[in-house]
Amino acid sequence: MLQPPTLSLKLYRIMVGILCAALVLVARLVQLQFVLESALATQSEKNFLRIEKITPPRGNITDRNGILLATNKPITLLYWQGTGNRKLTEAQQEQLQTIETIIGTALISDPALLENITFAERCYKQFLIANDVSLIQLGKIKELFAHNKNIMIMDHFKRFYPYKAYASHALGYLGYINDIEVAGKMGLEKELEPALKGTAGSVCRQINSVGKELATQKTQETFAGADIQTTLDIRLQHIAETIFPENESGAILVMDPTEGDILALVSRPNFDPSVFIDPMTPEIWQGLQENQPFINRAFQSCYPPGSIFKLVSISAALEKNIVQPDSTLNCRGHISFGHRDYWCHQKQGHGNITVTQALAQSCNILFFEIGKKIDIDVLANYAQKFGLGLKTNSLFPEKAGLIPTAAWKKENKGERWWPGETLSAAIGQSFHLVTPIQVARMISGIVTGYLVKPRILLTESTEKEPLTIKKTTLNFLHQSMKMVVSKGTGQRVSTVKDFAIYAKTSTAQTSDLSKAKLGKQYWPHGWFVAHLTYKNHSPLTFVIIIEHAGSSKVATIVAKNFLIAYKKILDAGRDAPLEPDMGQEPQTTTPLFDTHEFEESITQEPDA
Repeated sequence: MLQPPTLSLKLYRIMVGILCAALVLVARLVQLQFVLESALATQSEKNFLRIEKITPPRGNITDRNGILLATNKPITLLYWQGTGNRKLTEAQQEQLQTIETIIGTALISDPALLENITFAERCYKQFLIANDVSLIQLGKIKELFAHNKNIMIMDHFKRFYPYKAYASHALGYLGYINDIEVAGKMGLEKELEPALKGTAGSVCRQINSVGKELATQKTQETFAGADIQTTLDIRLQHIAETIFPENESGAILVMDPTEGDILALVSRPNFDPSVFIDPMTPEIWQGLQENQPFINRAFQSCYPPGSIFKLVSISAALEKNIVQPDSTLNCRGHISFGHRDYWCHQKQGHGNITVTQALAQSCNILFFEIGKKIDIDVLANYAQKFGLGLKTNSLFPEKAGLIPTAAWKKENKGERWWPGETLSAAIGQSFHLVTPIQVARMISGIVTGYLVKPRILLTESTEKEPLTIKKTTLNFLHQSMKMVVSKGTGQRVSTVKDFAIYAKTSTAQTSDLSKAKLGKQYWPHGWFVAHLTYKNHSPLTFVIIIEHAGSSKVATIVAKNFLIAYKKILDAGRDAPLEPDMGQEPQTTTPLFDTHEFEESITQEPDA
């Protein structure tokens, strides 16, 4: 009968197995070390793997008609591929010297750059040595280094803005996050970054000792960024950009009042997004810092509304029975209230006028009288009904502005609200601050009967909020705003025929008028806002503010120039090209902005 193995026998067998396995491993190591060393070393020298990241092309941004506003152009990048040498060989240094001569950029002669290249060489890393190599340079490099394992040529894309600074605050700009990859830093480039950037891929290449590619394997698929279609119309953008006074600050908005589509957006100062793609000189950077062009003034700058706010004040007064549509008053140029005088912009007064005429001619006295009888919180409530002091929930970052109340002043100023302050508030001064996009939304709502959310993308849903103002009140505003053009402060635009225009002008004070002589920075801002329709075409809302223009005169002249150029496009009908002629300014019968307009606006009675 067989006896079961003892414990010592089991251990013996295990030890024998381990010894056999160890002998096999030792034999293999001896083979690799002494027998195959030379062959493996030769193969290692001849072949190595190169992992390349494939950055996808960024999505295009177009206007509403498919015209490219931001796209990509192909470029060639030149890399140094490290191969493990502890320091650069003489041959490698000669190669760098040759490339330096071809591309005209310091490589071997720049100690800091040479150190980076040496580090890449030692650590098997890639280092970018030339960005956007020209075709002539590329041809010379390929001829000399066709199969060089240290020289890697890669196709890439560079962001391109065909219209340069046009709509720069809408489009935004890009910033580098490494040698070649970019990300949106402002505007649509930032807000839509996940969609625009796409998904990067990679490829693995087997390269031999002379740089020849032996095999290629795609390790990760590349997906291009999505194309984005905006609501902008580059033709209207071109008009708005070219008519805005040179070297002045402010904004222009052109909007579809029914759907909220932003058709043109100008904010000045502006910038060319391309400067962030190319190497930036200290002079360019200094200029950008001084001009502060990165504020989207249409959405992020808050201004006193001035006489535009009279549309709010008269609406509140009508609905609270403070005035009637057929009321009249006698404007003598000023009134007294408390311990001070309150003046109309027309010092000699308007005489006997109706309420409609008072709004059309922007008579302050009517609104001072309203201010005597209305509570500041009632005014604030009506302002918010028109969307003032509230964000529009647009895709762009925006400011809310300020519509003051008695509680706001107590909390922020530590004081009660004084009755005399309501007189200033009724004409849009006091603490009131609004953004141009809020004003565009309000003007649109006065005609449509609803507040529409501004859209910058055609794919955005249309959102409409009923305007809780009586229809009779809105009809009164229509009548008065038409009179602004026919007999009031906006008459300059009435000479452009076949337009139905509801408008309001505004001279919005930024400081005490006595300071106007101290410098332009104390002058009032100039507004012109309108709802306009040419013949049977779709309506537009037009808003312009020119900072420290002295009055609304210049803004009204710019608006007139817009009407003339816009009319020309519509009259051309289907024959009108979808792209503007960048070498030609819009044709107008009124001279474009003249700096003398500013001087006249101070020396003469201002438009309100």
